[in-house]
Amino acid sequence: MLLHINPAYLFKLLHGFPPWIMPTDGNLGDKNVQMGKPGHREGATMHVKKYLLKCLHRLQKGPGYTYKELLVWYCDNTNTHGPKRIICEGPKKKAVWFLLTLLFTALVCWQWGIFIRTYLSWEVSVSLSVGFKTMDFPAVTICNASPFKYSKVKHLLKDLDELMEAVLERILAPELSHANATRTLNSSIWNHTPLVLIDERNPHHPMVLDLFGDNHNGLTNSSASEKICNAHGCKMAMRLCSLNGTQCTFRNFTSATQAVTEWYSLQATNIFAQVPQQELVEMSYPGEQMILACLFGAEPCNYRNFTSIFYPHYGNCYIFNWGMTEKALPSANPGPEFGLKLILDIDQEDYVPFLASTAGVRLMLHEQRSYPFIRDEGIYAMSGTETSIGVLVDKLQRMGEPYSPCTVNGSEVPVQNFYSDYNTTYSIQACLRSCFQDHMIRSCKCGHYLYPLPRGEKYCNNRDFPDWAHCYSDLQMSVAQRETCIGMCKESCNDTQYKMTISMADWPSEASEDWIFHVLSQERDQSTNITLSRKGIVKLNIYFQEFNYRTIEESAANNLVWLLSNLGGQFGFWMGGSVLCLIEFGEIIIDFVWITIIKLVALAKSLRQRRAQASYSGPPPTVAELVEAHTNFGYQPDTAPRSPNTGPYPSEQALPIPGTPPPNYDSLRLQPLDVIESDSEGDAI
Repeated sequence: MLLHINPAYLFKLLHGFPPWIMPTDGNLGDKNVQMGKPGHREGATMHVKKYLLKCLHRLQKGPGYTYKELLVWYCDNTNTHGPKRIICEGPKKKAVWFLLTLLFTALVCWQWGIFIRTYLSWEVSVSLSVGFKTMDFPAVTICNASPFKYSKVKHLLKDLDELMEAVLERILAPELSHANATRTLNSSIWNHTPLVLIDERNPHHPMVLDLFGDNHNGLTNSSASEKICNAHGCKMAMRLCSLNGTQCTFRNFTSATQAVTEWYSLQATNIFAQVPQQELVEMSYPGEQMILACLFGAEPCNYRNFTSIFYPHYGNCYIFNWGMTEKALPSANPGPEFGLKLILDIDQEDYVPFLASTAGVRLMLHEQRSYPFIRDEGIYAMSGTETSIGVLVDKLQRMGEPYSPCTVNGSEVPVQNFYSDYNTTYSIQACLRSCFQDHMIRSCKCGHYLYPLPRGEKYCNNRDFPDWAHCYSDLQMSVAQRETCIGMCKESCNDTQYKMTISMADWPSEASEDWIFHVLSQERDQSTNITLSRKGIVKLNIYFQEFNYRTIEESAANNLVWLLSNLGGQFGFWMGGSVLCLIEFGEIIIDFVWITIIKLVALAKSLRQRRAQASYSGPPPTVAELVEAHTNFGYQPDTAPRSPNTGPYPSEQALPIPGTPPPNYDSLRLQPLDVIESDSEGDAI
């Protein structure tokens, strides 16, 4: 049986180390003292132990190089051209090659930075392709320019119309209107948002003049203002106040026509916001009266083939081929005979006089299952004409994040979609209007009549929310609000746009006018008399010009293949390197870090040993003392006090020769056979 003595263990024992750091199971810390105890573990556990011991031994040894040796080895063995010449040439050429290598390395890094920054900018390229196939006919939305029939809303607008007539009289003939002002007007409507005249002939002292009252700044009275203010010297404005009239702003207009139209529309909004939507639907134009004739290709159709929705700007609107409950209708062939033909009656004689100043049909082409924002994207068809609309299709396909800020279905957009009750697809228009309505509710405590209302909220009106008009005007003019909504809303990644070619002609002609109106009157009113007129009839022809469609598709301008090819090209051109050269460089970096860690660990151990040895003033033990301490566990070293006069050893006259501990070789360590074999295998490896 071999005997191995661990000097570090005996040194600790002889100098009285505390017992809690002395091992009790025969495993003496990092340097084991083993008395030939064989290993009995077999199987997988033994193999794992061998592998771990090999790894630990390899980690403790490190790469086996110094920093200088590692650098020389890299320069001598790398496939990059420059470093080899640094160590092979003379002193002058070494300096030249060192500068060239440093220069080209910096150049490569600069080029790499440019390419990586270009790649991370996520630029896109746009490609245009043309296809040919049978396509689904678009959804067609039609609305009357007047939202309501005047005969049905006249009782709601009575006070407002009287006030409007008085305003027009005051503008057109102020002296005559002042002399004939005997009728009683509803002042509550006027007091909320009156129209005023602003005399700006003196820019430093403008005068605000009320049409029906005294001057608000005390400079002159109303009668005087009527005499001195004319169209060139005054402009009309709408006064919007809040907090009981203590805070007011003025919305200026360059024309009295614009001023009275906007003022009337604002007051009508206040009135209609207090009426239930079902009643508003009944006051608008019904489909059976508006749609006189319908033909899609060779198939007849009528108002029952249209889906009705209520659009606040235009009242009842009707959508053909919306695709909500039925499959979208395909178009058999291009050309007018395979499209949609409509004859509509807009009943212009029953328009609201001050609310609808435009006569005609508002129409829009859009995708199936999408909400028609007809006020923003629609076009007008004039009465008394036949309007032919040829359609071409453009399909847009965007890349999505991170290339394009778009969304597929709007699920990641942080805005509640108030149009979700219609079960339509996502669109940026719906997002922007929902965002505005949300800001309106939070700022003004009520929602605007023109946009859908979330549950639990109310529409704005003068009775419940007296300051809503002032708040709405400020919010509408707010740049911050618009930027916030634009920043939160995203475009749709896939979109279809319909390009229209429009042509018009008088319809019906003078030669056919009589019999056409007789037939249409008979079909609608069962009357032998003509009940229709050219001012109320609109004919529409909507068709595909051709089945060719354009696809505008985004693709990544700089993909990963482009990036790698450019990085490799620059590296190979300037330094003659490749991917393997980068792997070599990574290897030397790992070895450098490895050597640094080993040196730091060794430094920490040496500092710890120095602090431990500093507390012992005596000489190191002799070999005999070490052997005695190892064989005799009850042995205690001589710790008797020594007099300074007699020296450290009173029984001797001279200092003894210090003992030399045995060398700390791995070959002197007594270990199990399996451990010895694992170490030898690790060295062989």
